[in-house]
Amino acid sequence: MRIATWTLAVLALAVLVLPPIVQLDQSLVDLRSAGQPPSFAHPFGTDEVGRDVLLRSVYGLRVSFLVGLVAALVSMVIGGAIGLAAGSLGGLPDRLLMRVVDGFNALPHLLFGIFIVALFAPSAAAVVVSVGVTHWTTAARIVRSEVLSLRTRPFVEAAVSGGAGRMRVVRRHLLPHLLPHLVLATVLMVPHAIWHETALSFLGLGLPPHLASLGNMINDGQRSLLTGDWWSSLVPGLFILAPTLAISVLAQRWRDRSSPRWRSELEL
Repeated sequence: MRIATWTLAVLALAVLVLPPIVQLDQSLVDLRSAGQPPSFAHPFGTDEVGRDVLLRSVYGLRVSFLVGLVAALVSMVIGGAIGLAAGSLGGLPDRLLMRVVDGFNALPHLLFGIFIVALFAPSAAAVVVSVGVTHWTTAARIVRSEVLSLRTRPFVEAAVSGGAGRMRVVRRHLLPHLLPHLVLATVLMVPHAIWHETALSFLGLGLPPHLASLGNMINDGQRSLLTGDWWSSLVPGLFILAPTLAISVLAQRWRDRSSPRWRSELEL
């Protein structure tokens, strides 16, 4: 856990501090510096057109993290609203909404995401919509399960017996208990959203090719592998792997400490 904390802290510091200090010109090309191996001037080498791999990886991580965070928030809002409606209404609405959840779970997320992104021009907004629309089902199941449990608690039954309406029960008694679960589910969704964005950019359907995206860098680095420039793909790959593993480790540790029920709920 300590290694994960330090890894995330170092990467966060680099993302926050380095870009304002060193401005990156996305269209800059320096063929005289193309394909240079790691050195003091370029700690992680340069790519096929002479751009610094370390600086572009930092910029790419910032872009991927922001896109992943917003996409995770969108999926949590959609899934939380559907799960809350299903659990609080019950009966026929609950069964219909859960059949919708089952239908979305039956779809291949990546292929469905590619279909959604293909409807738009490559952009961050298209990736956010793709991830948000395809990854809300887990949040819906978690929220519904928690709402069904809360409905049987004495304080909720007392509020209903006292004449509280459904919206008041949801606002005053259900949402405060659901918020920590939604926050943790959002944190756990961020690494998955980052990988999803990277996969779409790698396939040429995510962010525009000229932008510093980790997926775009790995895609460009494939050609450099044939000439022995291994760092062009390895470094952005590590920048994807390190933060996602660190976030997953810290979030799961928080989940295990805060509520043992999370293990069974997330496995539904």
